[in-house]
Amino acid sequence: MDFAGAYSWPNLRFLLQGFWMTLQVAGLAIVFSFILGVVLGTIRYARIPVLSPVIAFIVDTIRNLPLLLIIFFIGIVLPQTGLRLPVFWAAVVGLSIFEGAMIAEIVRSGLSSVDKGQVEAARASGLSYMQTLRHIILPLGLRRMSPPMVSQFIALIKDTSLAVIISLPELMRNVQVLSGSSFAYVIPALIFASLLYFTVNYSLSLVAKRLEARQT
Repeated sequence: MDFAGAYSWPNLRFLLQGFWMTLQVAGLAIVFSFILGVVLGTIRYARIPVLSPVIAFIVDTIRNLPLLLIIFFIGIVLPQTGLRLPVFWAAVVGLSIFEGAMIAEIVRSGLSSVDKGQVEAARASGLSYMQTLRHIILPLGLRRMSPPMVSQFIALIKDTSLAVIISLPELMRNVQVLSGSSFAYVIPALIFASLLYFTVNYSLSLVAKRLEARQT
């Protein structure tokens, strides 16, 4: 193990560049998957004829597929049909679709957990169903689902490493490249990558615990 060589500034900068790529992909995927998940989860909860069952089928199908398969399909299979995305956006789209389906289920469960008495009181006060959904159910549901949603975002950050299959130059891809230059760099590079992942994910886990504590 060559810690001194592995942690030379050029090598550390190379790993940090990969980590920055990881954060960019994760950040965009978090935003897009949140929007997608809220929309799909709300549609499932609303039980709109025809549309809700179709959305439920799509969400359940995506949730039961491996994320690696989705990224592989978007980054490698789709280009064979002429639909080519840059590697960066292929990773973002793949993660957003998969995590969006996961968040949709969290949203549906969160909305379903809202006390029926509050819903009935809102309707009795003259609010329409859509007004009740917008002003009562969604705010209460989103507050309750925030801890599991943050936990899902933690999983999303770790899942960015699967984009190595389409050669996205994220953290684990750069660890792989650096390790390939010298076997003595393998363990030091993995330790450094682990510390970076741990720092970000542990910080988010503290946020999730704080949000959960507020619910009790």
